[in-house]
Amino acid sequence: MSFQRARTEEQREIRRRTILDMASAMLDEMPVAAVTLNELSRRVGLAKPNVLRYFESREAVLLELLDRFLREWLTELADELAADVDESLPMAERATAVAEILSRSLSSRAVLCDLFGAQGSVLEHNVSVEVVARYKRTSLDRLTTMTALVQKYLPELGENATLFSLQTMVMAGALSAYSTPPPSLQAAYQAEPDLARFHLELKDSLELALTATLLGVLPRR
Repeated sequence: MSFQRARTEEQREIRRRTILDMASAMLDEMPVAAVTLNELSRRVGLAKPNVLRYFESREAVLLELLDRFLREWLTELADELAADVDESLPMAERATAVAEILSRSLSSRAVLCDLFGAQGSVLEHNVSVEVVARYKRTSLDRLTTMTALVQKYLPELGENATLFSLQTMVMAGALSAYSTPPPSLQAAYQAEPDLARFHLELKDSLELALTATLLGVLPRR
């Protein structure tokens, strides 16, 4: 596709959304590490310098997508928790249910988990103070939203709900790297099955980690 120069704020916003939507489509095809600014520019029909008029770097594009996907996930998570957690259950049973829902919900969102994994080591680099500060401010809002959801079903967590919410996202990102091995590693696992113990199923591994974390920080009764 090709574009005329964006002259109005509305046109610029349309251009930004087009770039974000194309980057999102690329993430359906490839991991975060494979997304390049050159390929993104080619697919949206803009020269690379023109893409940089709207986003200062590849990382800035992906940070904005991460916030979009996180916001969408939290909206859906609220419905999932409401449907599957019985608030009248004993604390330990509610904790187990919350851990199962979180792991199921996150493991079905491979792109979000991949972005979580890249956030600290890649995405928050090669961006200006202004961009990363803006992203962190919106992240605080998302963290507040998730904390409120967790506290609704596990009020016993108290202030630990914030740390648990943050750890959930960090663990989802870290474990996702072990659940989607690259082709060379898949071949190694097939050639030497003993090596495959390093290949973790995201849902099961995340559920175990979240359950252990919750039961560890909840008050003993």
